[in-house]
Amino acid sequence: MLVGVLALQGDVGEHLAALADLGVRARGVRRPEDLPGLDALILPGGESTTMSVLLESSGLAEPLRKELDGGLPAFGTCAGMILMATSVSGGRPDQRTYGAVDIGVRRNGFGRQLASFESDLDVPVLEGGPLHAVFIRAPLVDRVGEDVDVLATIEHPAAYDGSVVPVLCRQGPVLVSAFHPELTADRRLHALFLSMIEERGR
Repeated sequence: MLVGVLALQGDVGEHLAALADLGVRARGVRRPEDLPGLDALILPGGESTTMSVLLESSGLAEPLRKELDGGLPAFGTCAGMILMATSVSGGRPDQRTYGAVDIGVRRNGFGRQLASFESDLDVPVLEGGPLHAVFIRAPLVDRVGEDVDVLATIEHPAAYDGSVVPVLCRQGPVLVSAFHPELTADRRLHALFLSMIEERGR
């Protein structure tokens, strides 16, 4: 198995370290020629508008779209969730999204840097108790399509339905989180993604 990590900006090293901990081959993806041969791709946390610009300047934007449209498994964390969403509010008018997961998100919907927080999440698909999650300028999911599985939520005043906010979602071979699993030592979410890749290959 070979997993790529989009290496234009953001928490690239942290995701590569998580994959190394799980014994998985990985490489950074900076150019279109880095895409062939990948079994999956992680889109890391960082700054989504900057990533959008760099996707264009690197020539990766359209080749990556073709891979995702073809069913390449992907895991988007924080800014990566924004890139994977169907629609985004609060970003640049020309901000790129790939529509790989049928959700709408609001950039910095939980607040700016000073509003960053940590929370223990109940994730029923993961064994071993709560998952500690780090939220940094996190996107807020304000719409979920009917084909999307919500794997974890939190209570928050900004919830679009007045109660809870989805923070971990899956649709087919794509997993997205509003938080940064790469910033903790808990590798269960990366392991879940690897199991999704294996399911896809069977």
